[in-house]
Amino acid sequence: MKADAAGDRKVNIFANGDAASGEVGNSFKVKLEKAGFAVVPGFDAAAEFIVCIGGDGSLLNMLAVLRFPDVPIVGVNTGHLGFFQELQPGELDEFIFRYKEKQYVIQELKTLRANILGADGEEDAILGLNEIVIHGARSHVAYLNIFIGDSFIETFRGDGILVSTPAGSTAYNYALGGSIVDPRLDLLQITPSAPINNSAYRSFTSSILLPPHLSVNVFPEFVRERDILVAADGAERAYTEVKRIRVAFSGETVRLLRFPHYDFWNKVKQKLL
Repeated sequence: MKADAAGDRKVNIFANGDAASGEVGNSFKVKLEKAGFAVVPGFDAAAEFIVCIGGDGSLLNMLAVLRFPDVPIVGVNTGHLGFFQELQPGELDEFIFRYKEKQYVIQELKTLRANILGADGEEDAILGLNEIVIHGARSHVAYLNIFIGDSFIETFRGDGILVSTPAGSTAYNYALGGSIVDPRLDLLQITPSAPINNSAYRSFTSSILLPPHLSVNVFPEFVRERDILVAADGAERAYTEVKRIRVAFSGETVRLLRFPHYDFWNKVKQKLL
């Protein structure tokens, strides 16, 4: 590779629909081209990295649209929290300098795969970086037989369950009362949503932490309850006649470009505390 030859060093830029994000994207494009990069339209698998401008939701949406590309991503935060976003709009020049000087690190984040098996034997699969959420398709109690690997745990009754990655522990998982997990740890977390506990029913009320090689297997208990909603990072799909949902780590990873001084717990302190 000719390190400084314009056109050889391709970059993709994706911005959400906000005017502010568009302005940042235009500014970043000019700066990158002056630095010898070629900003190409759309997605190019040969790009050195992808710039995503917006908030965490924009990055998650981009991943889903591009089907979790195997290209490093740097986020510019024009949204709210920005856990995944590394840069503020005023740090574009610093990023370009540090990138060209190889003063950066790659944070690799695992993704989850949900395999949904229907009564007809057909199977669908969806990916999520933050979490997979399973709940009833109607405003009824969900009755879910939950297995960890091959071991039956309980028949859960409530709104549903969430299975999160460490990266997703600070998102919907945290809102449900789940634990914050350092993304350097390799584990799955199951968190209940509105579990029922009374004289008739008992459901787990706190998060369960699992080693990475185990899967979570969910079987709707009753035929009438087999209409299930499954959401990956907030993108919801409705399924009918569900026989089983299996959630486990996939072989896909998301690679984020970070400054060398990136620290997860500083970000937690800034964003959540």
